[in-house]
Amino acid sequence: MRLATWNVNSAKSRLPRLLPWLDERAPDVVCLQETKLSDADWDAELAGPLAERGYAVAHHGQGRWNGVALLSRVGLEDVVRGLPSEPEFDGSVDARAITATCGGLRVTSVYVPNGRTPDDPHYGYKLRWLESLRHMVSAGDPATTVVAGDMNIAPTDADVWDPAVFVDSTHVTPPERDALAALEATGLSDVVRDRWPAERVFSYWDYRAGRFHKDLGMRIDLVLCGADPAGRVQAAWIDRKARKGSGPSDHAPVMVDLDEAPDGDLGPVVPPPSNPARR
Repeated sequence: MRLATWNVNSAKSRLPRLLPWLDERAPDVVCLQETKLSDADWDAELAGPLAERGYAVAHHGQGRWNGVALLSRVGLEDVVRGLPSEPEFDGSVDARAITATCGGLRVTSVYVPNGRTPDDPHYGYKLRWLESLRHMVSAGDPATTVVAGDMNIAPTDADVWDPAVFVDSTHVTPPERDALAALEATGLSDVVRDRWPAERVFSYWDYRAGRFHKDLGMRIDLVLCGADPAGRVQAAWIDRKARKGSGPSDHAPVMVDLDEAPDGDLGPVVPPPSNPARR
């Protein structure tokens, strides 16, 4: 089984990149974030092309902002949109999480709030939202859980190109990192970092100032796996090729290849690059 997560920064704008990427990389389960589409517009733009490729789809959107989706060719059951006891911001609940059972795993696609600045009310909302996510995971079966998406947190200083640049900024503050660590403490593993413990690996590069070409990025897109999928990881890598060329998202997909489950063969996987940070 091949799992992938990708903040596409507008599914409609990225459609000319998304569909060829699906054809080339052939992921079985895809978590998308920041689709920026309502559910009706998602169906109008993507339902047909995705069905042609064999994907069952669940989407949770709200128009111009946010939006998450799950694509699966190995089953899509028991879909839940949002989180239990999900906090509000400015009187409404954002479209930031969607969960379903895919290939025997309970998969959640998440778009964690940005937080803006540590003194902004959005920062407190971010921490409350992460606590709701942690409660959901701990109340389920963490061993068969996958939480994947744009976490808007760099787990350590090794996950940003220059820690000095981010002093007093969101994404790197101790409370955010503590909240992420608490989520992992439910029994989840950061499988990319586990596979590449000392590698310079980023998943996001600002569009400005040629930062992608200078490799001045951050690793804020994560795949967190429970014991079952974590024990079956054959490869974990960043698909930098999808960040190149014209009209890319500012995020690259994160890819994880799993060995077959004990009760069935989910087919071959396409070999990953040998170095996740330089392809």
